[in-house]
Amino acid sequence: MQIDLDALSRQELETLRRDVDKALSTAADRDRKRAIAAMEKAAAEYGYSVSDLAGGTSATRKKTGSKTPPKYRNPEDPDQTWSGRGRKPRWIVEAESAGRPISDFAI
Repeated sequence: MQIDLDALSRQELETLRRDVDKALSTAADRDRKRAIAAMEKAAAEYGYSVSDLAGGTSATRKKTGSKTPPKYRNPEDPDQTWSGRGRKPRWIVEAESAGRPISDFAI
């Protein structure tokens, strides 16, 4: 199918874009359903369901996962802890600026 885009007006091009976006969305949904059906068929051949093999959804695993335990505690405020992951809290940064090593705060 060949469309002469240069011959179309702006309004026709915008309509075409909306139609293409809708068609792409529909095609993606259709492909996803086919992939799920193929996955279920393959799992059933071995006597499993997809959820047996996947171990549940990632959202379920995330909710049941445990929080990383803290590795460092602020001696001035024992409620302030840090697991050692992510950005350093202000109290660690300030202590390191004052020359204290991070090992002073290890739990």
